[in-house]
Amino acid sequence: MRKIIYSICFLFAVSFLIAGSCGKGGGSPAPNPCSGITVSVSGSTTNPSAPGATNGSISVTASGGSGFTYSLNGGASQASGNFTGLGAGSFTITAKNSNGCSGTASFTLTAPNPCAGVTITVTGSTGNPTTGGGNNGSINVTATGGTGPFTYSRDGVNFQSAGLFTNLTAGPYTITAKDANGCTGSTNFNLTDPCTGVTINVTAVTTNPTSAGATNGSINASASGGTGPFQYRLGTGTFQAGGTFSSLGAGTYSVTARDANGCTGTANFTLSDPNPCAGVVINHNSTVTGHIPCSAAGTGSIVANPTGGTGPYTYSLNGGGFQPSGIFNNLTAGNYNLVVRDVNTCNTAASINIPNRPQGPLFTAVKALIQANCVTCHSASNANGGMNFEVDCNIVNNRDRIQIRAVNANPSSMPPTGLLPPSERQKIVDWINAGGKYTD
Repeated sequence: MRKIIYSICFLFAVSFLIAGSCGKGGGSPAPNPCSGITVSVSGSTTNPSAPGATNGSISVTASGGSGFTYSLNGGASQASGNFTGLGAGSFTITAKNSNGCSGTASFTLTAPNPCAGVTITVTGSTGNPTTGGGNNGSINVTATGGTGPFTYSRDGVNFQSAGLFTNLTAGPYTITAKDANGCTGSTNFNLTDPCTGVTINVTAVTTNPTSAGATNGSINASASGGTGPFQYRLGTGTFQAGGTFSSLGAGTYSVTARDANGCTGTANFTLSDPNPCAGVVINHNSTVTGHIPCSAAGTGSIVANPTGGTGPYTYSLNGGGFQPSGIFNNLTAGNYNLVVRDVNTCNTAASINIPNRPQGPLFTAVKALIQANCVTCHSASNANGGMNFEVDCNIVNNRDRIQIRAVNANPSSMPPTGLLPPSERQKIVDWINAGGKYTD
């Protein structure tokens, strides 16, 4: 009975405890141990003693709590606020108290500047190129100040242990010296070309070829200015000791003179063929044949028989191409420009007129009887059958019709008043038998 009563009492007590911690309003949250707490970190630094050294240090203390631990740049925590073996750089130190409240501070360590107050002085000697455009110049330098050994550079990038620079052309150069601590100093040098300010003048006596196409011309050149002796070359040829160039034809030539220092000067000279046409007179001596009027094509001609100049000749009519023959046929009446050219291209031009040939006696007789008997019906104002016999060529071009009507009376006689007398008809027959042309 005593055990049962004890059990009931125990359960009641447990229930009371539970109800007290988890009752209607529940329990209050645990308080924040860092509320109102500020952790401050302060300290002192010791910089590295030289560039690249790692003997710098930071020593810190913290306030705002107790039981602090310290870490550097988020690393492992340690009980001490002293950090050693540090190089130059930026560092963050975090301090944390026993309740986990933390604070940070940043510190910077700097290495001393090894070049502060250091002056590197570069001195040297130069050797100018010995020929114009040459590359055998040199600069030889040494450096003082700073901490040796020194290295040297022409471009400020690539350094060498020796201060001698060779194979240089004329121009400005900057030589930089660098000591063991990387401190630098520079000096400018200038190499001068031996041809600076030197003018080489080239003159020559020329001899022209003796005839067109000949290659017996020559150039005899000489130079002044600069430092002798001189060498000479023609065009892009090889330099030679003398300035005489022979076996030359007509043309323009460039002669270059070079002095002992390689300085050069150039001049152009022109050789000319003699004028093959000087004093040459070419005579056409042309024979002209007149044009026959009323012909379907040109019947005139020009035949040139030139003298003077040097044959063989070629010929051009009215700006046409030159031809070896001086005969031009099938020409109508008019003016023509004939050019005669000889083998040396000497030429002469002449204006030649081709006239119409005169009427022949047979045509003249027929024309007279036609105009006396037929013009009343065949004129400009009364052109029966479309024929106007007032025009000479209409008579020539209708000769067959005239013969049929005026001689043969087929299909009727002309003129309508009756056949012409036999003597008149014979004039027509004789003209037609001769060819029926304007000139017959």
